[in-house]
Amino acid sequence: MNKSIYDFTVKDINNQDISLSQFKGKVMLIVNVASQCGFTPQYKGLEEIYESFKGEVVVLGFPCNQFGKQEPGDAEEIKNFCSLKYDVKFPLFAKIEVNGSNASPLYQFLKNEKPGLLGTEAIKWNFTKFLVDKNGEIVKRYAPNDTPESIKKELPQYL
Repeated sequence: MNKSIYDFTVKDINNQDISLSQFKGKVMLIVNVASQCGFTPQYKGLEEIYESFKGEVVVLGFPCNQFGKQEPGDAEEIKNFCSLKYDVKFPLFAKIEVNGSNASPLYQFLKNEKPGLLGTEAIKWNFTKFLVDKNGEIVKRYAPNDTPESIKKELPQYL
């Protein structure tokens, strides 16, 4: 049983194992992303956060096709879309499920640590965001419509 966010190893978009322990001491913003969603333009703001707080805040994007089948592509298509359309440089990971019996262990942990509205654990839609502080505590869960720009204003208090 993982007791800390740093105990998790996940696959990046190139199918390499990445231990989240490499982000110790940094603020993490973990987001389930999709290329064909109404919230997809948030990639721009997420990249701005990543660039503005370089070395202090890392954005981690986890593609997911569970909401309206809005992430149908494979890893290459997702990488190309993010790079060409939004110049994304923050780390992207292998496509995962965030809800249900096949939900990624990382997302099971995040949802358990920081339930959503009315205590529900399920992720409601693409671009739900979890904020993890420098000590690995999951401090906040943001709804899909919480913009990166509004989150950016809150970040200095966690640095």
